[in-house]
Amino acid sequence: MNKTSASDEIAIFVRVVERGGFAAAAEETGLTPSGVSKAVTRLEDRLGVKLLQRTTRRLMMTAEGELLLARGRDILAAIESTEAEVMAARGKPRGTIRVNVGTAYAKHRLAPALPEFRERYPEIDLIISVADRRVDVIGEQLDVAIRTGPLTDSSLVARRLGEATRVIAASPAYLAKFGEPKQASDLKHHICLTVTGFSRLSEWPLKIDGKVTPVAIKTAVSCDNADILAEMALAGMGIVRLGSFVIDDALSDGRLKPLLVDCHVSETVPITALMPPGRQHLPRVRAFVDFLVEQTRTSNPAERPGP
Repeated sequence: MNKTSASDEIAIFVRVVERGGFAAAAEETGLTPSGVSKAVTRLEDRLGVKLLQRTTRRLMMTAEGELLLARGRDILAAIESTEAEVMAARGKPRGTIRVNVGTAYAKHRLAPALPEFRERYPEIDLIISVADRRVDVIGEQLDVAIRTGPLTDSSLVARRLGEATRVIAASPAYLAKFGEPKQASDLKHHICLTVTGFSRLSEWPLKIDGKVTPVAIKTAVSCDNADILAEMALAGMGIVRLGSFVIDDALSDGRLKPLLVDCHVSETVPITALMPPGRQHLPRVRAFVDFLVEQTRTSNPAERPGP
């Protein structure tokens, strides 16, 4: 690319910042690191301001660079959204959507719904990454990240897909061997299995003397995968507290029994689609998120969709 347009230069600048350097941005743009650096320099010369402070160790944005990054993302998203809408006018939405989702939602909600989505939108391709970790939605160039649980403050656009609840449960085999806890204090005598990665999940909200109290759980086994914990509970290893959609089937057929139902405070768990600013307007992304909301409303009414 010997000559770059203004939008090209802004796109290159945004990728440099998001990827943390010229070399990483070059891999994605098809330019050499030198070509990327020259494009940013041309942009700085044209604007008459410094956007990046270059050091031997890292790049730092100036105040002008931070402003251009925010506005540049909006500009690039608007360009792509406009192009996508023009193309969609010729037919159904098309293109590729990059999605990140946790293992439990992927297995129990997303995967079963995808055949219908593909039948409805055959020209939308999906690249799905499944991971029980926090990801950099913008840095990894994702279109949608689906999260279960409370959200931290974020510049991302959020769309509520629905809500679930958490359930404390164990298998009949475990309860036959160790007995059933009747109150919060009984849990210290039991084997508890908890989800790692989020400290709040090792504190179970229970009513003690009529007051809701987060009870710190002494963990015997912890794991970063909710499905693996569910399998451990089914095998009689211990007591779990998991999202209802993970263990609904096991509760329905008696393979797991809900516990402490009189004192457990089963707060709602939001299920949310997060998108970089501007991406929510792309027809293919809008179709995908609308579909997930629809699926929650029709297939899982207990998981109440948000507005």
